Amino acid sequence: MAELRRCTRCVLPETHETITFDTEGVCNICRQQEYKQTQIDWAAKKKELDLLIAAHRDKSDYDCIIPFSGGKDSTWTLYYLVKEYGLRPLVVRFDHGFLRPNVIENTRRTLRKLGVDFHHFTPNWKVVQKLMLQTFLEKGDFCWHCHAGIFAYPMWVALRYNVPLVMWGEPSSEYTAYYSYDQPEEVDEKRFNRYVNLGITAQDMLVRLEGAGESVVDERDLKPFTYPPLKELRKIHYRSVCLGSYIPWDVKRQVRIIQEELGWSEDQVENVPPGYGYEKIECYMQGVRDYIKFIKRGYTRPSHLASLDIRNHRMTREEAVALIQKYEGKRPPSLDLFLEYVGLSEEEFVQIALSHVVSPYEHDPLKVLPGEKLHDFDLWSRQGAMPRKEAEVQLNRWRQRNAQAGVTNDKGAP
Repeated sequence: MAELRRCTRCVLPETHETITFDTEGVCNICRQQEYKQTQIDWAAKKKELDLLIAAHRDKSDYDCIIPFSGGKDSTWTLYYLVKEYGLRPLVVRFDHGFLRPNVIENTRRTLRKLGVDFHHFTPNWKVVQKLMLQTFLEKGDFCWHCHAGIFAYPMWVALRYNVPLVMWGEPSSEYTAYYSYDQPEEVDEKRFNRYVNLGITAQDMLVRLEGAGESVVDERDLKPFTYPPLKELRKIHYRSVCLGSYIPWDVKRQVRIIQEELGWSEDQVENVPPGYGYEKIECYMQGVRDYIKFIKRGYTRPSHLASLDIRNHRMTREEAVALIQKYEGKRPPSLDLFLEYVGLSEEEFVQIALSHVVSPYEHDPLKVLPGEKLHDFDLWSRQGAMPRKEAEVQLNRWRQRNAQAGVTNDKGAP
């Protein structure tokens, strides 16, 4: 890790999105946490939340929409709003296609214990495959379909049921500096376009996927990934906010409560250290996402987790450095599944990821070690592999565009 400059307080490196360092070498994410811990009047924020909820209670069939993955943050948000305020929410899940067995069971337990209505939507798998491959090619990030769907689809549900209040979990300033704790953060179209959709709208994607393989993608297929028209949302006087903007977000404390009160169960995640069994347990492609991030930026989830613990005075920086050296950067067994889903070889996968490396990080594939298979790996679906000839259509287009633009790198991509 000597080649990357890192925050002198936490362990986030210079390749972290939105990061800057001050004259003491402390990153802006750490400074945001200082502001959160010392400058915000949380009692006043709680009163703002009281007023917001009072203004929306009993105004339609549901008091609010709660987007829900079944992970720690959305489960805590649902638990808190039902227990603290007695709300009647509509819980909305956008199924990204990779839900793990433990999360499905956690969800069933949570919904039954809290007694709430549940809306579950799963988009067309053939479309999802094409979206995964296309954004991996263009951005080195195959999760566009997930993030765009998770943040756009619940807003369509809000319109359909005429429920103006949408309550999300943690604010983005916990992890990045797209917003800081001293700025108002609404989960709106501005935020969606600022970083959720990677600069690619669903309309852009429609053009990119035209004629991509035998399965035709049309505008209706992409509606779940499209942010609803602002004029329609304004008609219902919508508010879309983070619960963590009104109460101090403390993941470990919240996890303890949902474990005790709801029986919410932890799980293992590829290349995530012991002691963090609450982190990103809802997706069996999480290991691949983290591995791509390591190839591109030279760090991954353990750096985030250790940095949070440092800021909350639960870990020393020396302990954090040892942790990330032990766990980061291993090849996840789930990569085999991902390659089947998008029709790529591993050599192609590495070439594509290397074409998105963030300077000054330089990745060396020869130093990568194998990661361990998870306990439920054999239960993950093998259905829905992308035919190679369909993948080649998108892959060849990407290569041709890069060749025309003169894009290349020293690792052989495009």
